[in-house]
Amino acid sequence: MGYRRHLTAILLSFGLLAGVAQARVQNATEHGFFHVRLGAASAQPTSGRLLLFAIDAKTAEAAAMAESKGKSSVVEEVDANPFRATETSVAAREISRWMPGQEVDIDTDRLAFPTAWSSLPPGDYYVQAVLDVDHDYNYGGRGAGDLISAVVKMHLPASSIPTLSLERVLPAHDPWALSERTPEAQRKALPAVRQHARLIDFDSPSLGAFWGRTIHMRGRVLLPPDYHADSKKTWPVVYYTQGFGGNNDRVIGTMSNVYTAMAQGEMPPMIWVFLDESGPTGTHEFADSVNNGPWGHALTTELIPHLEASYRMDARSSGRFLQGHSSGGWATLWLQTRYPKIFGGTWSTSPDPGDFHDFTGIDLYAPHANVYHRPDGSAYPLVRDHAKVLGTFEQFAKLERVLGSYGGQLASFEWVFSPRGEDGRPEPMFDRDTGDVDPAVVTYWRDHYDIAWRLQHEWPELKADLDGKIHLYVGTADTFYLDGAAHKLKAVLDGLGARSDIRFLPDRTHSDLYRIGKDRHGLLKQISWQMYAVARPGSTLRAPAAAAP
Repeated sequence: MGYRRHLTAILLSFGLLAGVAQARVQNATEHGFFHVRLGAASAQPTSGRLLLFAIDAKTAEAAAMAESKGKSSVVEEVDANPFRATETSVAAREISRWMPGQEVDIDTDRLAFPTAWSSLPPGDYYVQAVLDVDHDYNYGGRGAGDLISAVVKMHLPASSIPTLSLERVLPAHDPWALSERTPEAQRKALPAVRQHARLIDFDSPSLGAFWGRTIHMRGRVLLPPDYHADSKKTWPVVYYTQGFGGNNDRVIGTMSNVYTAMAQGEMPPMIWVFLDESGPTGTHEFADSVNNGPWGHALTTELIPHLEASYRMDARSSGRFLQGHSSGGWATLWLQTRYPKIFGGTWSTSPDPGDFHDFTGIDLYAPHANVYHRPDGSAYPLVRDHAKVLGTFEQFAKLERVLGSYGGQLASFEWVFSPRGEDGRPEPMFDRDTGDVDPAVVTYWRDHYDIAWRLQHEWPELKADLDGKIHLYVGTADTFYLDGAAHKLKAVLDGLGARSDIRFLPDRTHSDLYRIGKDRHGLLKQISWQMYAVARPGSTLRAPAAAAP
């Protein structure tokens, strides 16, 4: 959902190794250097982004006790958490061709968040090293193939340079493996889900032409319980896009929930296509982009025709629907407005901003706009738990920069929305040091990807194919302040006299939006019946009372 390395950073790293290694040792106490050895984790030369994590011992032990419900204070992992951005200190360095047994040093003041490690209060800390070999830490965290050290408790600042050793490789995870928290109904349904699931691995000609190499479009098709390939009937289709952090392996739980609900009659029988919109740069969101390539074109002119030729799908626009959450919600909103003739409606939940006058609470079009600070100097929040601010835009951006130069949520927006710079990378929308917004880049964003702006300027051409097809749900306490942009989008649509269904669910957040009573997936069930009513208006099949729209 690996990174392109910064050439300058690599050259500086080699220069420091070759020219000033002795100076590092002499200033170790001041600058907080660490030695990291490539130990038993690899018998081959390797490369990646070396990350070092440190957390106050008391904080870590209290968290371990809470996680184990009071049974243990053993700290098994030290990692960053953007929802508690300043709790863990992170330092980073790019490594190229690291030889087995070789030690490298990392200056924990040079590239660090939230501050240089020499500024940490003296005390006991838990520390762990990770080599992110695929440069995808910003998107999915540590994963299969990454090399890790043991968690070590130590006093900082240290009297001498500490040494950590990468001794273990993280194994691949079976996406179909059940966790201890898996509900019993899901557990029983899993064999049937696997029987009705099909993997998508499609070689896209247009994306291949853009990149000059083979590009695969991935996903999973979930067939309804009553599906028969030799049947004369067709089934309506839902194209489901995942939010930031999602991928082909992380969708199994949702697939299981959907299949179980269809099997129990809580959702109508439809084919669900779970699209994977993750990539090295973050989420491409199925937008046609000068940086990521023509993903929307590839979906609508290549993948969908391929799927409709392979399965008994309703190939009418009234039988094709879009549903997605968060970044996936923006993707479905974009696809519906960009390709209104192809889809019969989008049901977008908590979408990323569709009006850049409110980009998580920030007006990007304001004179001298800054994403870090308001005009009065106060910080723009980015993450909240109802009234409690959990993190600021600046904290989020600077942690993301340390974890990697791309693949994070904020950089992902630029890979989708920005013009391409002279260096081949997208132009940054804002300065990572100051937070200052680049108005020229924002103008490009507006002209190409501001959904509200496009609707305002193209509504006469869009109305016939789009009117009545936009459905949007968002909580009034959305974790990322996404309700603000939804209000502005609604005002635009209302001003145009457009028919739309935009709902603001009181006190709901980004994560509990779908809950109705005790049913964590109640809203999805209601949405599915709304879709089915469009596709099969004469059907006698009805939703049970609990799932009625």
